[in-house]
Amino acid sequence: MRSALIGSLFAIAACAEPAAAQEPIIAGRLPEPQVSQPKPAPRLPDGHPDLGNAKGSWNPRIIENIAGVGPGQASRSPVDYKVDVPFQPWAKAVYEERLANLQKEDPESRCLPPGIPRMMATPFPFQVYQLPDRVIFLFEGGAHIWRTVYTDGRAHPKDPNPTFVGDAVGHWDGDSLVVDSAGFNDRTWLDQDGHPHTEALHVIERYTRIDEMTLQYQATIDDPKAYTRPWTISYKIPWSPGTELLEYICQENNQDLYHMVGK
Repeated sequence: MRSALIGSLFAIAACAEPAAAQEPIIAGRLPEPQVSQPKPAPRLPDGHPDLGNAKGSWNPRIIENIAGVGPGQASRSPVDYKVDVPFQPWAKAVYEERLANLQKEDPESRCLPPGIPRMMATPFPFQVYQLPDRVIFLFEGGAHIWRTVYTDGRAHPKDPNPTFVGDAVGHWDGDSLVVDSAGFNDRTWLDQDGHPHTEALHVIERYTRIDEMTLQYQATIDDPKAYTRPWTISYKIPWSPGTELLEYICQENNQDLYHMVGK
């Protein structure tokens, strides 16, 4: 009787054995996880892509080196491609000196505005507001800078007063906002690693919202006094829905300034 009962239990257990144990799962047989695709870029009533009028802000990554070279570029500074920068000899010497002394003279560490294109490569959010005759950029960092890009057809002034962000005029090229900037002073760096420029700097930027969550940023740097030819950089900036700019005061109690000792 007892042996018959034990035999019955073994038979039941065999019938109840999970299918997974009988047929092991082979890698690759599970369905791929469904990744939701970002929505198309929103548009304004005039048909142009909305570069940020909705509640939220663009949240740029730290781009240490806009040319895409140096340690950590793949993870911390994800540019679209590397650039062989066409330095003038003096500009290369200045750039290498800044790398060697750990950027101890970095103007941004002294609360000065980052300038262009560096303004788009610092870890502070910015917002964009489109008006009929201009586009306004508001930045949380860089001592709360604003930037006005006029889209009413005007030209640069013949003798501009040099400024940190330059004089900017723009136009639409399809779905891209093209910004032409000149009239810079020479007190900013092009990026954290210290690519230099002079007052002859001329920058052409393209802002393209390729989908709801992504802004494609491209900038062509033309400074014949610092570089032998123009060169172009490109990277993506993510959208952060629902976020607002916070108060950022760099001028007061700047503790980092005393640490900028270099080598």
